[in-house]
Amino acid sequence: MSLSFQSAQTRAARILRQGGIASPELDARVLLGTATGLTLESIIANGCEPLSASCEIRLDAYVSRRLAGEPVARIRGVREFYGRDFRIDPSTLDPRPDTETVVSAVLGILRDDEVANRNLRVLDLGTGSGCILISLLAELPQATGVGTDISPGALALAQGNAVSLGVSDRAKFVAANWFDGLTGNYDLVVSNPPYIPSSEIEELAPEVARHDPRTALDGGIDGLDAYRRMAAAAARFLRPGGALVVEIGCHQAQEVSDIFRAEGLVVSTDAVHEDLAGLPRCVSAKLPENVEVSPAERAKNMLGKS
Repeated sequence: MSLSFQSAQTRAARILRQGGIASPELDARVLLGTATGLTLESIIANGCEPLSASCEIRLDAYVSRRLAGEPVARIRGVREFYGRDFRIDPSTLDPRPDTETVVSAVLGILRDDEVANRNLRVLDLGTGSGCILISLLAELPQATGVGTDISPGALALAQGNAVSLGVSDRAKFVAANWFDGLTGNYDLVVSNPPYIPSSEIEELAPEVARHDPRTALDGGIDGLDAYRRMAAAAARFLRPGGALVVEIGCHQAQEVSDIFRAEGLVVSTDAVHEDLAGLPRCVSAKLPENVEVSPAERAKNMLGKS
């Protein structure tokens, strides 16, 4: 006899609880919705109805994957970020609420500067699913942006997310290793770079260490390699007065601030932004308005200006 929707959800939650999953009821409900393609409301309304054999097989497979440590968002292939649903796959990080701090920080900077209605140009380094760039373009309807990544799979996924979220006419995604091969000048450079020290990756939660791409986690010996590269090139790609806004590990605020200052960027006293847990999660820095960039470098970059 087939299980009902409610019985299937109850059984899945019990199995997850016995397997040590921290939120068994919530995970079971979400996985049942994924297996059936139904909303929570529809599942509740059809609670006594029999679950089809194909849906039961899918649900059992999803429960097994969750017991093996795969995050629910990866099983679903979707992660909500800044109020929008983004497709994710093994080629990208699973974007987490901490990264929304970057989007909020940028919007706060723009409100302070009263420039949110300008035709801003945004560069997102290591774009992954495109969640940061696409969220900013959705919030800033006159902005345009470029997202870079070394992963062809990530670039294809980000392009698809831009299409589904209605910003593809203002977003371009290109293969690049940080700034390599890029031209143009930008009002904003944003990034969630790899910042985990190489030796600490295996100590991360299994949901991260086993499922996020290592290239999106590994920040080198001290976790700071990407920040050094971004800081060293910032003056070539930021317009005077432009901002560099990056996610950081919660213990890296001082070190990242020092790296940025050493390259001539201005890091103000309120440049460290906290996440919802109250931990330092983002650092912003600005290129001085009167910065000196060689005419040759500026001319080279202007070739890429759209």
